[in-house]
Amino acid sequence: MYFGDHPPPHFHVITGSDEEIQVEIETLAIIKGEANPRDTAEAFQWAEPNREELRARWREYSEEEK
Repeated sequence: MYFGDHPPPHFHVITGSDEEIQVEIETLAIIKGEANPRDTAEAFQWAEPNREELRARWREYSEEEK
């Protein structure tokens, strides 16, 4: 995540091959970019059970009211 990033709440995944995707936190849908699914699988496996942590970080980094 980046400070002051644009909505919708999302996180960035950058692969070892420098591919980048943006993933919406609520749906875990890719909203921008393309990457080999094998290179992003670990990020999605982590994100699924950690959405609340991602939401909290988004609020913190985007300075949204809690």
